[in-house]
Amino acid sequence: MTSFATTSRTRRVALFASGMAVGVAGLFGAFLATNNLIGPGPSPSPLGAPSFVEVESLIAHTYDGDFQYFVGGGVAVFDCDEDQLPDVFLAGGENPAALYRNESVIGGDLRFERVTQPATDLDGVTGAYPLDVDSDGHMDLAVLRVGENSMLRGLGGCRFERANEDWGVLGGQDWTVAFSAMWEPSESVPTLAFGNYLAIGEDGERTNDCEDHFLFRPVDGTYASPTRIAPGWCALSFLFSDWARSGSPDLRMTNDRHYYREGEEQLWRFGPGREPEPYTREDGWEQMQIWGMGIASQDVTGDGLPEIFLTSQGDNKLQTLSDGPDLPTYEDIALTAGANAHKPFQGDTDRPSTAWHAEFDDVNNDGYLDLFVTKGNVDAMPEFAQADPNNLLLGQPQSQFVEAAGDAGLIDFARSRGAAVTDLNLDGLLDVIVIDRAAPVRVWRNVGAGDAAAPEPMGNWLAIELVQAAPNRDAIGAWIEVRTDRLLITREITLGGGHAGGETGWIHLGLGDSAEADIRVQWPDGEVGPWMTLDAGRFWIVERGVPSGVEWAPLQD
Repeated sequence: MTSFATTSRTRRVALFASGMAVGVAGLFGAFLATNNLIGPGPSPSPLGAPSFVEVESLIAHTYDGDFQYFVGGGVAVFDCDEDQLPDVFLAGGENPAALYRNESVIGGDLRFERVTQPATDLDGVTGAYPLDVDSDGHMDLAVLRVGENSMLRGLGGCRFERANEDWGVLGGQDWTVAFSAMWEPSESVPTLAFGNYLAIGEDGERTNDCEDHFLFRPVDGTYASPTRIAPGWCALSFLFSDWARSGSPDLRMTNDRHYYREGEEQLWRFGPGREPEPYTREDGWEQMQIWGMGIASQDVTGDGLPEIFLTSQGDNKLQTLSDGPDLPTYEDIALTAGANAHKPFQGDTDRPSTAWHAEFDDVNNDGYLDLFVTKGNVDAMPEFAQADPNNLLLGQPQSQFVEAAGDAGLIDFARSRGAAVTDLNLDGLLDVIVIDRAAPVRVWRNVGAGDAAAPEPMGNWLAIELVQAAPNRDAIGAWIEVRTDRLLITREITLGGGHAGGETGWIHLGLGDSAEADIRVQWPDGEVGPWMTLDAGRFWIVERGVPSGVEWAPLQD
């Protein structure tokens, strides 16, 4: 294993393609067989809640507005100046959106600086997702709006320019809150899916009718007229995920039942050269109606297949496949897993909650995925809780969760919407950003087992970044397999989900008490890379075709 220090994403990448892709079905069988042969030791003991300390007045920004901004309020987290620190782009609703450059001290104090420019200071923004559309090494943004959606091309140095016309992406004039993207085989740019909420009438006012969605599929490196995905049932979150490990991601939609009668949750089948079509009862898809608001997806049960967490009002779902990957038939395990979170644990505990953003990650580095969920009344719905704090559900052995937001110091009684769980100062501890509607953005620093004056590490961890040759340099659609003497972890790399916002950058992996881990990657086309042993407490670049990880370390002033 080697190490190097750099702040340039484009300078550090030297890629080589090697090996021959094999059938994904065969790979999945080999994957499971390998897991069975490894056989982890006794499960590690779960750790308690880390301490979070709010850093007040760090970001001076508020998401606000009338009815059309009761939903949305997302945050995009990505590196816009190639220094490996995660920068943030925040929806503003009726206020201008805001881009903040991360100038935190590595391992120390959190600091941000506002970057103002016409391209990013847009109004009507409900959310945004980062992706490198043109694979030039600079992250771009898909910006969701009430009105015309904007595609912003990254120019480096946190500078952006409008790219709708250059890329052939028509922004429309809809009320857009959901987004996801994937790279289809042999395509140089990604497939983009924009999910709309209520239709906007000719007078510019909202209606009570759900709008259809729009799909942009590439043709010769650019986009033709969009394909309409219908019927639309007021989606609030999209996610392309290879839920069956078939090698072909499908599009999951979670929909707000408040505005439809005959609708339901949806899963749309995709495949090279075929038009998308919804899964039906004949395919094993069962009807479910919820007030769907956000999607989180990762392997919680350890079978190599992703579970799906869906936020709602009073009845969140944690879905797992009932009979394996052959059929998209799910059962809900939220209640038995301790992840239902249907009422507040503090505040208005006698009324149902309203949940929005959901995100899996390991905030205490014990090797078990945790789940952060934002909560907040839509506006003033008396039948639902007003004092409705966000949840931090700590993962436990046997796919269980326990509430820990109070112990962690993450109490927030505002009307929360979007959020991000990310390592803002690269100290190996995941911090939290929350957008509250009609209230300033809040940021909590994770200080581990310590306090604000003396943060202390908690558990072992490592972080990796996947890199491959263009297109799809960030390897969206890859799977990461992690093994230690006591843990087996599988992570799918997706782009979408959450509530109106998502993240790219370092992939954080908690390791418990393990000092190292074996890592291998199944790349988006199905090719499996070699096992490599990576030391804990480090940041690693994993490049396709390179047999060992390359350690990244920040340049010292």
